[in-house]
Amino acid sequence: MTGNKAPIGIFDSGIGGLTVFREVFRNLPGENIIYFGDTARVPYGNKSPETVLRYSRQIVRFLEKQGVKAIVIACNTASALALDRLEQEISLPILGVVKPGAVTAAEVTVNGRIGLIATESTVKSGLYETLLKSLKPELSVFSKACPLLVPLVEAGWVDDPITLEVVKRYLAELLEKDIDTLIMGCTHYPLLRKMLKNYLGDAVTLVNPAYETALSLKRMLEELHLENPESGQPEYRFYASDSIEGIEHIVKAILPEDMPFTAGTVAIEEY
Repeated sequence: MTGNKAPIGIFDSGIGGLTVFREVFRNLPGENIIYFGDTARVPYGNKSPETVLRYSRQIVRFLEKQGVKAIVIACNTASALALDRLEQEISLPILGVVKPGAVTAAEVTVNGRIGLIATESTVKSGLYETLLKSLKPELSVFSKACPLLVPLVEAGWVDDPITLEVVKRYLAELLEKDIDTLIMGCTHYPLLRKMLKNYLGDAVTLVNPAYETALSLKRMLEELHLENPESGQPEYRFYASDSIEGIEHIVKAILPEDMPFTAGTVAIEEY
């Protein structure tokens, strides 16, 4: 496929980016999509910026080989640490998940006190706080690194009592700050949305950067006149650097029953 019919490339450190795929699938139903999850090297949140950039470059080269027309970095850590460099290095349109989430959080907060849960690398980058304060300097931003949540989600423990206890430990500190908005600053976290919402209650608005990113992607494709004009059955391809089973399981839950897709592994270190 070439031109407007070419697929959109989406990548993440693991299965978390499927929350972005889900929103793109829902909001851009005519688009062909290729998803790559770096399941062999997840999580990215405890890796150095240099390593995250190297991994991201390898994945981008793979997606370019697949002929994608645009790339979405469905990983907050890679968006924070690699997006700026990748924008300079490739000719394809590319966007991350950080800015769309920050813009929405700044819009919906009432008391100006915003919480952020994310990986260690995303928190250390300070990118969310920088973006939020550039939008509204008066905002107060309280960040909390939650390194245990990604492996728990990757293990499928999204409804487990152990995960709930970990969530309570991480979020108690933020609730003491009187936040009224919480950014789920890792694409794995929307898979815990129900648990987070039940614990936080209605007083805190959850911001899902995955949804906002899908809307930003739609606007970008429209502005660049890259929308797929065809209305037939889109093609969905899923790849992983290690086990594909976790990805296949979630994909089957996202897609309508019997909707076809292909899945396979890629030796990503060769790119």
